[in-house]
Amino acid sequence: MTTEDFKLISDTVPKDPGVYRFLDAENKILYVGKAKNLRNRVSSYFGERQDRAHKTRVMVKHAHRIEFTIVETEADALLLENTLIKKHQPRYNVMLKDGKSYSYICIKKERFPRVFLTRNVYRDGSTYFGPYTSKTRIKIILDLVKQLFPLRNCPLSLTQENIETGKFKVCLEYHIKNCLGPCENLETEEEYNERIEQIKNILKGNFGAVIRHFKDEMQRYSEELEFEKAHNIKEKLTAFEDYQAKSTVVSSTIRDVDVFSIAGNDKEAFVNYIKVVNGAIIHTHTQELVKNLDDDDRDILEYAIPALRDRFNSIATEVILPYELQLEDETLQITVPKIGDKRKLLELSEKNVKYYLLQKQKEEATHTKKQTPAERILRTLRKDLQMEEIPLHLECFDNSNIQGTNPVASCVVFKNAKPSKKDYRHFNVKTVEGPDDFASMREIVHRRYKRLLEEKQPLPQLVIIDGGKGQLGAAMESIRELGLEDKFTVIGIAKKLEEIFFPNDPIPLHIDKKSESLKLIQQARNEAHRFAITFHRDQRSRNFLGTELTAIPGIGEKTAEKLLSHFGSVKKLRGATVAQIAEASSMNVAKKIRAHFDGSQQDAQPDLTV
Repeated sequence: MTTEDFKLISDTVPKDPGVYRFLDAENKILYVGKAKNLRNRVSSYFGERQDRAHKTRVMVKHAHRIEFTIVETEADALLLENTLIKKHQPRYNVMLKDGKSYSYICIKKERFPRVFLTRNVYRDGSTYFGPYTSKTRIKIILDLVKQLFPLRNCPLSLTQENIETGKFKVCLEYHIKNCLGPCENLETEEEYNERIEQIKNILKGNFGAVIRHFKDEMQRYSEELEFEKAHNIKEKLTAFEDYQAKSTVVSSTIRDVDVFSIAGNDKEAFVNYIKVVNGAIIHTHTQELVKNLDDDDRDILEYAIPALRDRFNSIATEVILPYELQLEDETLQITVPKIGDKRKLLELSEKNVKYYLLQKQKEEATHTKKQTPAERILRTLRKDLQMEEIPLHLECFDNSNIQGTNPVASCVVFKNAKPSKKDYRHFNVKTVEGPDDFASMREIVHRRYKRLLEEKQPLPQLVIIDGGKGQLGAAMESIRELGLEDKFTVIGIAKKLEEIFFPNDPIPLHIDKKSESLKLIQQARNEAHRFAITFHRDQRSRNFLGTELTAIPGIGEKTAEKLLSHFGSVKKLRGATVAQIAEASSMNVAKKIRAHFDGSQQDAQPDLTV
């Protein structure tokens, strides 16, 4: 991406806090970053600065586009950045790839619960607060909780039976006043749990009484001229006042939910999806959809919600929507929030989809003026085939054989609408006997993509099969067997009417004969055919060079090919009469061949003369 490319969309980038993502031409995330002001931060990558690291310049050069997600605060951006880096492992991100996560305060689900710092969240019934972006702040909070509410920190199993039998003895923590000795039944479970409830209130942000207590303490220490102690209390009070127990990125009150919102124009709709797991946003996606004449936003949402949930493997039992809908899955809980954390999530989704629409409109208004012919053709092809991605990488397959002899196949590769000849591949069909085009297509498609998977090579966005429904069906058998059915778009092109077939759809697509996208499909098909025929001729030539036919004076390669195609083998030709041979060639050729074979037989007889 160049500075000129960014200038076209710069005014569509919001000035809110958020997370930005640089993506390459194959939609692979190169880098994830956070920003207090997205526009200022992203703009810094395209300025005149010469001191940027080489790696940064390379990353920007390989970037094809930029995505962003808006959040409420800079701290939220930090948390979402952490989640996305761990999920996608971008090539140019160094930090946060080590699996470390932010800290939580855990109130353990047990008798006489412990309160401690943890990086891991388990669904064991315990209560977790956080995450905390500042390790210093969380230690201040834990120290204050420890000072105000003496609790045990030992891992002992304090069952009623163990306590009554005197299994445990108080430790040093009891003697230094950090614990009140529940292990020896020196305090009741009710008294202990009352302190736990007070701690929960503090961690939830309900600490008005505690703040008043701190202010009284500060005043008392000040009057007694103990300013150091007053300052320590002030630091702890500041930590409490700055602490936000509720976050739009991680919430203590929200578990697994899916959030949807919609925006659009007369022709297109855009559905924003936020996936929340364990209270944290782990994925955001905006889906583009084409509107039919009678579609409204409700119809589109009812279609898009199950499709997106299935695509991103959501198991959430609750969906947050801008209004009530009738969904197919009646077990789903539909929430239309008016206030609270869930309302904030919905507003966040709506804000993201509106900025996406704004950026899309800006790109469409300016991109047409500067896009290359290849970009224009590929965008047209994407629209004609209703693909989700631009087919920057497409592959086309074709077979070639003559009555089953020397069956071969080809795979040609186009990148950015141009042939990439270094990536062409040809195949000798190994498992098929006779002229079975369907079986040959099934074999070569399986071999091609099995190898790409084994070598972890990028897959194409579009696969073209030269042939109609039969050839396409054979190719799809191999694609399904490899589990690639949903990884790319597959079409077949029938030669007579230039009809485009899709898997499991009996009705063909007819693209305008003058369309640039159809011409690109035809170019790929013709190139695959040329490459297959050339390879087939080379194979036949190698075989013919070693036959007796090409050794006969006056019999050329083309005549030998014609005769071998007619009779199937040299052995059958050897047993044919002059008239039979003449039917496939000419009388002159037939006499030469017959004379050659008859002379060879005489030469082979032993000489019995004395």
